[in-house]
Amino acid sequence: MKIIDGRSLAKEIKSEIKHEVKKFVKEGGKVPHLAAVLIGDNPASQAYVRNKIRSCERVGFESTLIKKSEKITQEELMNIIHDLNENEDVDGFIVQLPLPGHIDESKVTLAIDPRKDVDGFHPVNIGRMAIGLPCYIPATPNGILTILERYNIKTEGKNVVVIGRSNIVGTPMSILLSRKSKFGNATVTLTHSRTADLVSEVQRADIIVAAIGIPQFITSDMVKEGAVIIDVGMNRIDDPDSKKGYKLVGDVDFDDVAAKSSYITPVPGGVGQMTVTSLLMNTLKAARKEVYG
Repeated sequence: MKIIDGRSLAKEIKSEIKHEVKKFVKEGGKVPHLAAVLIGDNPASQAYVRNKIRSCERVGFESTLIKKSEKITQEELMNIIHDLNENEDVDGFIVQLPLPGHIDESKVTLAIDPRKDVDGFHPVNIGRMAIGLPCYIPATPNGILTILERYNIKTEGKNVVVIGRSNIVGTPMSILLSRKSKFGNATVTLTHSRTADLVSEVQRADIIVAAIGIPQFITSDMVKEGAVIIDVGMNRIDDPDSKKGYKLVGDVDFDDVAAKSSYITPVPGGVGQMTVTSLLMNTLKAARKEVYG
């Protein structure tokens, strides 16, 4: 069993990005610029955005934070997006989710210029991804692909079970792993809450991607010996022994499953570390105009 160290891998890739930025600027390119729009006071969202801004500083990016009250109107937010689309100095931007209930997330996603959609959520980028064209791959799936590549985990011919069908993780992950590519060519089953006999589906998987959002859902009886476990979950559960009163766990019961796995990502310290790194990778691509020219 080998634990996949997302922290060390993210640090390594950020160092590579920093080197690439210096080289790009030295050759006459502009400093990559990532902007983030944060609506409201959601503590998790604030922490995520702070991490993204700090990461920009560490790799030599310019960053801009646009913070607005949760009372913002749809029209006001759309105007901010329009201005960012038109701002030639901004290479890419994100609108941090979730948004307040009165804001239509679909309209927000559609309003972002695909050329600046470094989160990879716009239908144009998803469509390009599906048929193998250059695109911005959604950050978490891109982070998982990077893990598979850097740890040289073979996917060709493997049975992969993805648990969870969100547009952000599960669905794009299932497409990426089934594509004709070096870290694709897998036989992928996309499972979800309506899957009949989910346990049997998971038990035959060579690679499990758990993104169902249920704490410690995957247990050892659901995992075959030697399976690769990619845990995307990030859940808070009560922990009276912790100073905070809670601890973070994944969708996989790590202590129960780890011994049966060949590779496993911990929570925290696994896939989550790679998500922000992937956002930086996409922003560098945007600055270089690698995807849309």
